[in-house]
Amino acid sequence: MTRLLEFLIALALVLALFLIIGVVLPSHRHLEGSVESNRKMTIVYDTVSNVRRLKDWSVMLPGDPALLTYSGGADGNTGKGAKVDFTSPVVTAWKQGSWEITDAQAPDASGNGGKVTYAITDGAPGKNKVSEISLAPTGKGGRNVRVTQTYDVDYGWNIYGRFLGMYVKSQIGDGMDAGLAKLGTNLATIPNFDYRIEGSKLTDLKISDVPAENLLTVNAGSIERSNDAIKKAINSDLEWIKRVMDSNDLEPAGPFRIITTELATQTYTFDVAQPVRKKGTGPKTDAPKADDAKKTDDKADATAAAEPAPAPEAAPVGDAAELQVKVAGTPVTYVHTEAHQAATAKYAGYMSELEVARNGLRAWAMTNGHAMNDRPYESWNSGVDKSFADESSTYNVYWAIKY
Repeated sequence: MTRLLEFLIALALVLALFLIIGVVLPSHRHLEGSVESNRKMTIVYDTVSNVRRLKDWSVMLPGDPALLTYSGGADGNTGKGAKVDFTSPVVTAWKQGSWEITDAQAPDASGNGGKVTYAITDGAPGKNKVSEISLAPTGKGGRNVRVTQTYDVDYGWNIYGRFLGMYVKSQIGDGMDAGLAKLGTNLATIPNFDYRIEGSKLTDLKISDVPAENLLTVNAGSIERSNDAIKKAINSDLEWIKRVMDSNDLEPAGPFRIITTELATQTYTFDVAQPVRKKGTGPKTDAPKADDAKKTDDKADATAAAEPAPAPEAAPVGDAAELQVKVAGTPVTYVHTEAHQAATAKYAGYMSELEVARNGLRAWAMTNGHAMNDRPYESWNSGVDKSFADESSTYNVYWAIKY
């Protein structure tokens, strides 16, 4: 009986000591980590404010897309109100939960600052869990971005939780540091182009559905990187395509396009492509009045030899059926493309600026979690000569994405 009493007294002392230590331990824990990136502030902010990108860098929630569902926020589940819900059959502490953006402050026009606040719920002890990601320019001239992530949790009077808080650095902090390192690595793969810089001529960036098309293409090969050489190659290839169209009773189904393979220091490797359809199958257009036609006859005769008139924008149609096209004896190839999705944008400027437009579109798409597929191309809405000489020339830029 005495030994039992001694055991009970010892147990009571241990419990009392446990409670005393628990009361003394902090009811709130705060963690902080950071990483530096040389990407543009726009790219970094768009990455951390997109809940669909969390799985690509954070190890504080499941990375399996099958365990994640998205809702809220702006297009693509970005910004305030965007939320990702998850279930985790692997990490029992997570169980079911979510990360929701409760505040998103975009960098100002000069590229300063930016902050994203996430409210976190999961099965681990604690409440009022918040992770704040703040951005600040750093390095010489503020060219780099320091990404600082904090994690805060309240345990209140949960004594068990307070004891677990002693290990929050190893349980949460190490994962947060690993996630920040992974974020830095992922950012380094994105082209460093600010697609939202003030005054940008790259506009209307979005993901579009591209229908199946019929194309006549010519591989221009590696052309000397000079305007005269490139223009000559394009006009020559378009002339071959016109001959094939005439012999197969075809007409343009939209502006011709340039498909880029490689833009090197000394050479430009590309294909010339023309969307086509059977003559008379396109949208109906009103015929010009006789007086108007007469007034333009002289002008048309003077300019006809310069280059073919740019084809009109193709009207929105469904998938084009495959055609039977004879191309024997020519460098032209007939291609029937499948319907797909692509990152698209509009651009206005000189032809020589299109590489910047392509990289800007790629940076935007990758920042939003899309992987690029195949080669980029542009529809030249202003024809050949004007695109080399007039900064008001317009283009539609395309780059297919993987599903």
